[in-house]
Amino acid sequence: MENIRLNVPLLRRRVPNLTSAAKEVGLRPATVSNLCTGKIPVGRSEVRTIVALAELAQCSLDELILRGENVEMIETKIKTLDLFAPIVKGGTIGLVARPGMGQLVVLAELFYRFKREGFTTVLLKPEKDHPELAEILEDTEIVAETIEKAFEEMSVMGKTKEIIFVADRSHVLTGEIYELQEKLQDVDIKAVTTFLLDLKGASVDEDLPYGPLETLWQFDMDLAARHRFPAVNPIYSTSSVLEGAHLDQNHLTIQQKAQKLLRRYRELRSLVNVKGINGIPASEIETYHRGERLEAYLTQPFYVAEDFTGIKGAEVSLKDTLNDVKKILDGAVDSKDISSLNFIGTI
Repeated sequence: MENIRLNVPLLRRRVPNLTSAAKEVGLRPATVSNLCTGKIPVGRSEVRTIVALAELAQCSLDELILRGENVEMIETKIKTLDLFAPIVKGGTIGLVARPGMGQLVVLAELFYRFKREGFTTVLLKPEKDHPELAEILEDTEIVAETIEKAFEEMSVMGKTKEIIFVADRSHVLTGEIYELQEKLQDVDIKAVTTFLLDLKGASVDEDLPYGPLETLWQFDMDLAARHRFPAVNPIYSTSSVLEGAHLDQNHLTIQQKAQKLLRRYRELRSLVNVKGINGIPASEIETYHRGERLEAYLTQPFYVAEDFTGIKGAEVSLKDTLNDVKKILDGAVDSKDISSLNFIGTI
């Protein structure tokens, strides 16, 4: 099928309160979200859904559906992010987490890495004081007090550098982020990649907490409680990069097999927690242990956490991640102790 996807930036500008709007016309917010992130390919969606979205955005179908345009990812060298929910360059990434799940550590690590890669890092300061943002501020080049200041700074810096921009959900609720993104569309600058977080944690209970997104990172309390960081859920996190037309087929195949393994492992783990390892069928023992090893491998030491963990930060290229995950899926590391896979770089 032709390489097609939704024009998410257009939807974001035209329909800021997409959750309510979608419900009013009979669309499920989860379906709309999955279409925007690419979890549901546009080619498999119902015609009435696409037509309803076009009517909400007051645009033609040709404007809503982008054809033949590739989505470019930003490689973070963080295994679980690059494998399951890559960052769309120039897109909007939403972090869905309650406090304590590690979203700020992930952002601090990204700012550290992006700054080294030559990006300009910009933070729109949220209302009130938030001491928990201290780690992010260490690698933030520009802290904008207002939305107007953020626009001014990015209009200048964006002429020579790509920008990583972070804002709290409070600015989404006021509509300021949508207005800023629309204004930036009219300025001749390089890509602005936007991260939206929720310092209050209310986003977990919302269907579309940030409106349309290109990438969604759903953080997981179970992973966080067991210190499996970064605690980004590999099953529910997604990205429009993962549409088959935009992604290398090898990546897509390994990603799908890894998700399938982890999904079954989580089901089996629930049984093991209640009945013990003998409580699952003998035919599932291998699946369970490979799931354990994959989950352990997806943990990763961060540079910004070295003082706390005592473990040196690690970068893992997407190529190495894919090779390592394939080894786990194929059973090449079945003999390795699970502890030897915790918080490492490559195998």
